[in-house]
Amino acid sequence: MDITHVTQDIRMLRFAVGQAYAVRLPDGWALVDTGIAGSEGDILDALAGLGCAPGDLREIVLTHSHGDHTGSAAALAAATGARVLAGAADAPVIRGEAPEPPPVLLDFEIPLHAAITPHVPPAPPSPVHRELDDGDTLDWGQEARIVHVPGHTAGSVAVHLPAAKALFTGDTIASHEGAAILGIFNVDREQSIASFRRQAALDIETACFGHGDPIVKGAGDALRATAAHLR
Repeated sequence: MDITHVTQDIRMLRFAVGQAYAVRLPDGWALVDTGIAGSEGDILDALAGLGCAPGDLREIVLTHSHGDHTGSAAALAAATGARVLAGAADAPVIRGEAPEPPPVLLDFEIPLHAAITPHVPPAPPSPVHRELDDGDTLDWGQEARIVHVPGHTAGSVAVHLPAAKALFTGDTIASHEGAAILGIFNVDREQSIASFRRQAALDIETACFGHGDPIVKGAGDALRATAAHLR
């Protein structure tokens, strides 16, 4: 697992499939996504290297219900006592109470999905201590605003830090060769495009994606450039 310095208060933890983000709070840390099942040891080691003891992890925000983002949530919550937060519509899937709705794959996505799926083990059911809705706010020492961005999954959420001009998009947006792109493997492509455009309208400088390198400067302009051509 690689650790990348994104901003003064954000670190990216990159796994073989996907990535998570550690966010420094005034009284501890928060985590956005948790990688695949079995990643908890690497995450705890990475947090320890950042000076974060297990009890310093306050909250885990899951951007959506896919196993490469929720896989280690249950183990991390048990090890740290952190609260798990997720979009209301995805919470039953994360808790193991409902099946994961399959994506509607485009032709080019079919071989990619077949290649990636074997590397994402099923995620153990995780508690969801708080279900998130559009416009909810988190107290991270600065306002962290929840943006409901359905399309990748029904309950996908982004986390917007207005003061820091930073955005965590989950898989609604990704990056490739420095450009922002629409995320793949969506349950509803039209919703995904609308959610992309909603995020592109935000005043941000830094965008942190579920897949692909973060854009650390000019992210809003990069998202708007892509949004203008989405169909």
